[in-house]
Amino acid sequence: MKQTMWLENQTFGANFILLGLFSQSNYPTLFYSLTFIIFIVALTGNATLVFLIQSDPHLHTAMCFMSQLSLMDMMYICVTVPKMLLDQVTGIHNISVPSCGIQMFLHLTLVGAEFFLLAAMSYDRYVAICHPLHYHIFMNHRVCILFAIVCWFLGSIDGFTLTPITMNFLFCKSRQIQHFFCEVFALLKISCSDISLYEAVMYVCCVLMLFLPLTVILSSYSLILLTVYRMNSATGRRKAFVTCSSHITVVVLFYGVAVYNYVLPASYHTTEKDMIVSVFYTILTPVINPLIYSIRNKDVTAALKKILWSKLILANFQK
Repeated sequence: MKQTMWLENQTFGANFILLGLFSQSNYPTLFYSLTFIIFIVALTGNATLVFLIQSDPHLHTAMCFMSQLSLMDMMYICVTVPKMLLDQVTGIHNISVPSCGIQMFLHLTLVGAEFFLLAAMSYDRYVAICHPLHYHIFMNHRVCILFAIVCWFLGSIDGFTLTPITMNFLFCKSRQIQHFFCEVFALLKISCSDISLYEAVMYVCCVLMLFLPLTVILSSYSLILLTVYRMNSATGRRKAFVTCSSHITVVVLFYGVAVYNYVLPASYHTTEKDMIVSVFYTILTPVINPLIYSIRNKDVTAALKKILWSKLILANFQK
């Protein structure tokens, strides 16, 4: 009898049900439309940024990390939103166990990779401001690609470690996930296994994943502030501020959400708060990031004007 119950309760026994974001709202049609618009804008904005960086040789090295960040943002929003939108249209909120595991793995990998990428970007800003004459030696395109690979690798460790453990717990309480994607903590809430040790280990791992990149970021900006303080030129200080302001804005947004998610104890969390925070960093952040970088970066705006101008000239010539 116990063996039969154990088999029935295994995660391989039935699909999960994602209750979604719109079921919690009194205006599901309005929120569905807004989410769809945001999804299209995020994909367009990030794809445009990647295209500009790849098409302009002058941006290959200086904006290499931004290209990776835009790629991560596109993957972020594609991992969660299309499934959620499709579920709302079809009315079918089921997600198979393998699909749930893949979604969780991609989400964890992207979160971890972005932590380390933001740290790499802060080091890039440090070299650009504190060692400008040696920038193209320390941060050439090959070094940038190597940094990006390391960031993706370190992020995947998070996914490869937490996903199989989480998906192998017993889920005999309910198959309904109070979320719009397969998030680790949402699944742990419906597990009937003893997860106390796992939660403690995961808490330590998440804090370390935050602490190590954050140490690099704080160290880099401490040295940058020291260098800026020593500058005699007001123009140089203003240029250094403009160089760092976009990255600082993204760091504050992303790490602020991460601290809530992974550092604050469970007593601070509710299903509604967790959902709102997840909406912010999986749906809104991919829209905000390209806007921040494109508006504040003269090289990006110049590259966009150059391409649009060439297209306009070509169109007039063909007429």
